[in-house]
Amino acid sequence: MQKTVFYHAGCPVCVEAEQQFVGALDPQKYDVEVVHLGEQKHRLSEAEQAGVKSVPALIVDGLPFHINYGASINDLR
Repeated sequence: MQKTVFYHAGCPVCVEAEQQFVGALDPQKYDVEVVHLGEQKHRLSEAEQAGVKSVPALIVDGLPFHINYGASINDLR
Protein backbone atom coordinates (compact mmCIF):
# COMPACT_ATOMS: atom_id res chain seq x y z
CA MET A 1 0.00 0.00 0.00
CA GLN A 2 1.32 3.40 -0.96
CA LYS A 3 1.54 6.17 1.67
CA THR A 4 -0.03 9.41 0.46
CA VAL A 5 -0.46 12.69 2.34
CA PHE A 6 -3.11 15.30 1.58
CA TYR A 7 -2.24 18.72 3.06
CA HIS A 8 -4.91 21.37 3.40
CA ALA A 9 -5.92 24.42 5.42
CA GLY A 10 -9.65 23.83 5.87
CA CYS A 11 -10.75 26.45 3.33
CA PRO A 12 -13.65 25.66 0.97
CA VAL A 13 -11.24 24.94 -1.92
CA CYS A 14 -9.32 22.51 0.31
CA VAL A 15 -12.42 20.75 1.61
CA GLU A 16 -13.78 20.24 -1.89
CA ALA A 17 -10.41 18.95 -3.12
CA GLU A 18 -10.25 16.53 -0.20
CA GLN A 19 -13.69 15.16 -1.01
CA GLN A 20 -12.95 14.83 -4.72
CA PHE A 21 -9.34 13.62 -4.77
CA VAL A 22 -8.98 11.66 -1.57
CA GLY A 23 -12.33 10.01 -2.16
CA ALA A 24 -11.28 9.02 -5.68
CA LEU A 25 -8.15 7.17 -4.58
CA ASP A 26 -8.43 3.40 -4.30
CA PRO A 27 -8.13 2.56 -0.57
CA GLN A 28 -6.66 -0.81 -1.54
CA LYS A 29 -3.70 0.97 -3.16
CA TYR A 30 -3.33 4.21 -1.19
CA ASP A 31 -3.08 4.83 2.54
CA VAL A 32 -4.08 8.50 2.67
CA GLU A 33 -3.26 10.68 5.66
CA VAL A 34 -5.13 13.99 5.75
CA VAL A 35 -3.22 16.82 7.45
CA HIS A 36 -5.04 20.05 8.30
CA LEU A 37 -2.17 22.56 8.48
CA GLY A 38 -4.40 25.20 10.05
CA GLU A 39 -4.81 22.91 13.06
CA GLN A 40 -1.44 21.14 12.86
CA LYS A 41 0.97 24.02 12.35
CA HIS A 42 3.81 21.90 13.75
CA ARG A 43 3.68 19.95 10.44
CA LEU A 44 4.30 23.00 8.21
CA SER A 45 8.03 22.30 7.91
CA GLU A 46 7.26 18.68 6.98
CA ALA A 47 4.96 19.90 4.21
CA GLU A 48 7.59 22.35 2.96
CA GLN A 49 10.25 19.62 2.93
CA ALA A 50 7.88 17.51 0.82
CA GLY A 51 7.74 20.36 -1.72
CA VAL A 52 4.36 21.84 -0.81
CA LYS A 53 4.15 25.49 -1.90
CA SER A 54 0.40 25.92 -1.52
CA VAL A 55 -2.59 23.96 -0.32
CA PRO A 56 -4.45 21.85 -1.12
CA ALA A 57 -1.64 19.52 -2.13
CA LEU A 58 -1.36 15.78 -2.44
CA ILE A 59 1.95 13.96 -1.99
CA VAL A 60 2.15 10.74 -4.01
CA ASP A 61 5.39 8.76 -4.37
CA GLY A 62 7.20 11.66 -2.72
CA LEU A 63 6.03 14.11 -5.40
CA PRO A 64 3.83 17.12 -4.57
CA PHE A 65 0.75 17.74 -6.68
CA HIS A 66 -0.81 21.16 -6.14
CA ILE A 67 -4.48 20.68 -6.87
CA ASN A 68 -5.83 24.21 -6.76
CA TYR A 69 -4.70 27.41 -5.11
CA GLY A 70 -6.36 27.75 -1.72
CA ALA A 71 -3.52 29.36 0.28
CA SER A 72 0.22 29.77 0.13
CA ILE A 73 2.17 27.72 2.65
CA ASN A 74 3.60 31.05 3.90
CA ASP A 75 0.10 32.32 4.65
CA LEU A 76 -0.40 29.45 7.09
CA ARG A 77 2.42 30.57 9.40
